[in-house]
Amino acid sequence: MSKTGIMAIEEFTEALDWQATHAEQNNAPCTARIVRALAKVRASDTATGRRIANWEGLTLKDAMPLRMAGGLHYLLVSGQDDRLARVYSGQIADQAQIDALVCELVQTYDTQLLPWLDGPPQTNEAGRAASIMGGLLWLAQRTVPKFELFELGASAGVLTMLERYRFHLGETAVGPLGSPMQIEPLWKGDGSPPAAPNNFQILSVRGCDVAPINLADPDSALRLKSYVWPDAPGRMARIDAAIALASARPPDLVKQDAGEFVAEMLTEPQTKGVTRAMFHSIMWQYMSASTQDAITEAFEAAGANASPECPLAWVSLETDPATFRHELKVRLWNGSPQDGETHLLSHAHPHGAWVEWLAG
Repeated sequence: MSKTGIMAIEEFTEALDWQATHAEQNNAPCTARIVRALAKVRASDTATGRRIANWEGLTLKDAMPLRMAGGLHYLLVSGQDDRLARVYSGQIADQAQIDALVCELVQTYDTQLLPWLDGPPQTNEAGRAASIMGGLLWLAQRTVPKFELFELGASAGVLTMLERYRFHLGETAVGPLGSPMQIEPLWKGDGSPPAAPNNFQILSVRGCDVAPINLADPDSALRLKSYVWPDAPGRMARIDAAIALASARPPDLVKQDAGEFVAEMLTEPQTKGVTRAMFHSIMWQYMSASTQDAITEAFEAAGANASPECPLAWVSLETDPATFRHELKVRLWNGSPQDGETHLLSHAHPHGAWVEWLAG
């Protein structure tokens, strides 16, 4: 493995094996077999295979295998081709047979599959909201418990609707009782997030994405479903719940670069007695280092002007590039000597199946 971390693995075979093993370890053996078949696709005489073979970026950092897994899954969920159904159901488990089938599909749908390599997976999984809400409850004990939120890389706005979800986080429950979205991960670790104070309130949530998906549009929703690992029926149910919520009231999304969005959000007048908080999940790695630096600098500069009446917070659930562990971290600025300190609150399953709480 590369000394600089898992996502920096340069050798394709090693990266592909890591991605497949990661899927297996997260109860997605069928998806793992599809990922492993990409080795044969790479060697094929197809435009898709040649693009994979000549990939200029880093296989894992760019989530390239998952881009292709989404495109192949789309063939099934869209009704175009049902040959992968028996692979996803586990009826076909022989890798050589799956390799041949995937290569046949790429040969047949080469032109259609090629554009799936153009951008990263859109997997703003609702289960990740468990970690974000845990971070907000932790903040609510330390700052003004009324929040105006904005999300980076919101994709279809699945997490941008988190104020409409019902959460069961260990011993702590919060959110509207009748919500069609019930978030209840396996809770592990050191206790539960603190209970919401009586005046806890999410006043607004806004999100941005460079290529937002409209959940109310059937074709767009289908594309989002394609990125969901078919081994995980619970994830499909959450996508359906998100579609229902978005159809009733769309999330507040704009098509905009994350750096520009942050700059705008931070320059808006802040209401006294309201905590302004930015959050994002499993998207930071897809931004350029310059954009990451610009956002960090802008946020830290704004934090220098924060006060108890106008606090600022940053909640992130992102991948440690060295360990591939998904970490919930929170930073808070409110004019105290501890302003800007990073607090590691939990580790989490990449799709929200479990949360290991570390904050006591």
